[in-house]
Amino acid sequence: MDIGLLAFPSDITMHPAELAREAEDRGFESIFYPEHSHLPVDSGPWPGGPVIPDHYAHGLDLFAALGAAAAVTSRIKLGSGICLVPQHDAIWLARQVATIDHLSNGRFVFGIGFGWNKPELANHGVVFADRRDMTSEHIAAMRALWAPDEIVSFEGRWTSFGPSRAFPKPVQPGGPPILIAAGAGPKLRAAVADYADGWGPIQGRNEIVPELPALREAWAAAGRDPAALQITVFGADPSPANLEALEAAGVQRVGLGLPVAGRDKMLAGMDRHAALLSR
Repeated sequence: MDIGLLAFPSDITMHPAELAREAEDRGFESIFYPEHSHLPVDSGPWPGGPVIPDHYAHGLDLFAALGAAAAVTSRIKLGSGICLVPQHDAIWLARQVATIDHLSNGRFVFGIGFGWNKPELANHGVVFADRRDMTSEHIAAMRALWAPDEIVSFEGRWTSFGPSRAFPKPVQPGGPPILIAAGAGPKLRAAVADYADGWGPIQGRNEIVPELPALREAWAAAGRDPAALQITVFGADPSPANLEALEAAGVQRVGLGLPVAGRDKMLAGMDRHAALLSR
């Protein structure tokens, strides 16, 4: 099982380029950055508790942070953990993802989510009940733009474009692996089996190990290769017992969380996690 990191890039934390370089130097397999476009004051409770952390208002642009990280690293995988797909224009998002994959020479992992913050989604013109269908269509439009064909087109409810040329293409054929970060259940299983490459659950909000047999069953029923299903656990409990249990359940990667803090505290957290790499 690979060990990566999950860190919140912001104007009150380490520079995302330095963070990625330090992670690569320590031997971590990957580093994932999340995003929120803004923090409406009427956001209300969040999935992690009654009060949304203030740093949600301080986040850097996801793809700018990933581009900075790509420029100073050569090995570590760079991921979105997560990108709120329905809050983006699908055509622009396809270009951003292809660009990061191009600049990193195929090191990008595309963690995506539907969004939970109703006011944030509404400010982007997204109807909350439509966000899952919108995400599915956005991914289909993006895959059309990533196809190797010289001329591509797409017709959908939210995104349509006539015969067009779109470059760069992602280095990874068909685009980077897509991990859906959403709560366990039938809707999650159907989405993963339909158009994704795997699941990116957040530990503490999901019963991960009990969910995996049902997810694998849905995956196989859709005719997908059982060996191809990818599981990355974000914010994993770093205790050896938990990591051993996740590995035994077939999880391929964990993203261990770093504190949202200044440079010294973030590096100290990274060093604590780095001790696990030799186990």
